[in-house]
Amino acid sequence: MNVILHCRRSIAAIALAAAAGGCASVDVMPANPDELAAQLARHPVAILGETHDNAAQHRLRAAALARLYEGGARPALALEQFDRGQQAAIDALLQADAPVAERVDRIVALGDRGWNWTYYRPYVELAVTYRVPLIAANLSRADALRVARDGVGAAFGPAEQAAMRLQDVPADLLRAQRREVDEGHCHTLPADALEPMARAQVARDATMAAMLQPVLPRGVVLLAGNGHARRDIGVVRYLSPADRQRAVSIGLIEDDGHAPELPRGAFDAIILTAAQPRPDPCLELQKKAG
Repeated sequence: MNVILHCRRSIAAIALAAAAGGCASVDVMPANPDELAAQLARHPVAILGETHDNAAQHRLRAAALARLYEGGARPALALEQFDRGQQAAIDALLQADAPVAERVDRIVALGDRGWNWTYYRPYVELAVTYRVPLIAANLSRADALRVARDGVGAAFGPAEQAAMRLQDVPADLLRAQRREVDEGHCHTLPADALEPMARAQVARDATMAAMLQPVLPRGVVLLAGNGHARRDIGVVRYLSPADRQRAVSIGLIEDDGHAPELPRGAFDAIILTAAQPRPDPCLELQKKAG
């Protein structure tokens, strides 16, 4: 495997830092479905990141999962694109006496309409075809908004807050999430919006970790955005120490010709893919911000 360094620097600066031993390294895996399937087979718990609209990343992950299942492995499959309240309906459809295509259509219809289901339908097809649990991993947008507006008590009871470690969020984690929210919105948000949105992001990560709990013993692959897949601030942080040891976090990063800006410990490995052509999202956000 190649190596990329965990530093927020240009490629030239990274080369100098590497010579000086100034940065931590991360494995760079080839964008090859056989290699990715082999990596998934070695780890009972895997979190695969994504750039949500990158078609090449979705093709790679779906092909790797197909190879994994074809080889006889049966980890559960968890998706950020379904909300936790949809789990009972998904379970019923997985067990329904109906053709695969019909069940896939009905499960996809449950998903949040904010996603491009052309990308996510193949994962649902794999879960139905290979009869593996399909986990609705995410907090709903409505509950995330409640957390941002009114705090975690608006969406979680006291026992759930304690179990998910939402009552006393570490200051370093909130700082990191504030920074990610700010950068993700191209520095267009008012300062007083950063903390509420950071708390909502924390609640999403904690929810995903909680939804994985029932299937951790059998093994699970979680498909989620790269922010959720990060080992330092994402879902892995909310797993038990033993489950963290069993987990691998793999970021799928767009290669735009520059070294990825990765903090130390963000991922166990990354896969570089071609960037998806798209308008500059920052220009759109800046226009909306006035």
